[in-house]
Amino acid sequence: MSAYTDGFVIIVPKKNWDDYQEMAELASEVWIEYGALDYQECLGDDLENDDCGASFTGSLAVAPDEVVVFAWISYESREHRDIVNAKVMKDPRIEGMSQPEQMPFDSKRMLYGGFQNFVSRSAADR
Repeated sequence: MSAYTDGFVIIVPKKNWDDYQEMAELASEVWIEYGALDYQECLGDDLENDDCGASFTGSLAVAPDEVVVFAWISYESREHRDIVNAKVMKDPRIEGMSQPEQMPFDSKRMLYGGFQNFVSRSAADR
């Protein structure tokens, strides 16, 4: 299992959803091409449930015309992440989409962080 994960929460206007999906598909290809172990983007489906804590929509002030994306990219280590991301950021396919005015979402509302994995288990581990 991977030892390091970059995590994201992104709020996307519904009117930009098709553009965002295209961007995410391309980004997934590029990250995997440069060595990421796993690339996942998930569309929020059950975000109003606050039985176990604060809801995504309430905490992030998501408007009715917006959707929430929860995403992560897995790496062997933080060092591996840094190597992969350095290559990704130089790729012309990514350079063009990394300008804030080109993004189909408000990058100032994006949550991002790098996380050191401390528990990792899957059904394949049984």
